[in-house]
Amino acid sequence: MTVSPLPVRLEAVIFDWAGTLVDFGSFAPTKVFVDAFAEFGMAVTLEQARGPMGVGKWDHIRALCDEPLIAHQYQAQFGRLPTDDDVTAIYERFLPMQLDKVAQYSAAIPGAAELLRALRQRGLKIGSCSGYPGSVMRRVVERAAGEGLQPDCIVASDDVPRARPAPAMALKNVVELGLTDVAGCIKVDDTAPGIEEGRRAGMWSVGLLLSGNAAGLTLDEYLSLDDSGRQAARERAGRELSTAAPHYLIDTVADLPGVIADIESRLAAGQRP
Repeated sequence: MTVSPLPVRLEAVIFDWAGTLVDFGSFAPTKVFVDAFAEFGMAVTLEQARGPMGVGKWDHIRALCDEPLIAHQYQAQFGRLPTDDDVTAIYERFLPMQLDKVAQYSAAIPGAAELLRALRQRGLKIGSCSGYPGSVMRRVVERAAGEGLQPDCIVASDDVPRARPAPAMALKNVVELGLTDVAGCIKVDDTAPGIEEGRRAGMWSVGLLLSGNAAGLTLDEYLSLDDSGRQAARERAGRELSTAAPHYLIDTVADLPGVIADIESRLAAGQRP
């Protein structure tokens, strides 16, 4: 006997934080990485700091330390390649610097608060997860709440055994929100690891081209771009994000309603991510 699959309805949207809901251009983590490495005598560029963005911060530092140019600087400074203990030492210096700076950079991205209100009016639940550890997330959430950003669930990178690109943070949202099917979830992120996280969790995955790490634009820079400048930035970011195979690519979260409508149509037609 053939059993027909149960119909799936859209239940929730799960958002990343920096570069997605707050911190246009995702500057809070990247600038602090540069400053933290400088305290150990290493020059890391903003472009290098952006490279592993989306993973947990310890893993991010490990990835930077594995880059040949950075590893060579460390070896010249300390006479050895950086070990995991050395990575932990940099992380422990990074963390208080991040705590000091994160609220400064965590202004809401235009349209984010309005979008969350609209999602709630449609009866959708709102989840979230971040590469930030819980201690940093508390600072981000405190400021975000004052700007109308209050998800129903918040998962930090140290709330799970393995953070992005593993699916654990996204799936913890599913459990905490009491959702019935991962195919009824949309994951929204500005980095390739965050997009891959959604794919691995079995969700619709949406990448953000212009508000986050891939474009690396400040809000003022974004607003000053003409049509050709924006298209060039989209193409540049798209090349980076397409490696994670997102189902959709949009400029910022303000463009998400059109994606939601399309996904609802596809679900109604029996499609899954």
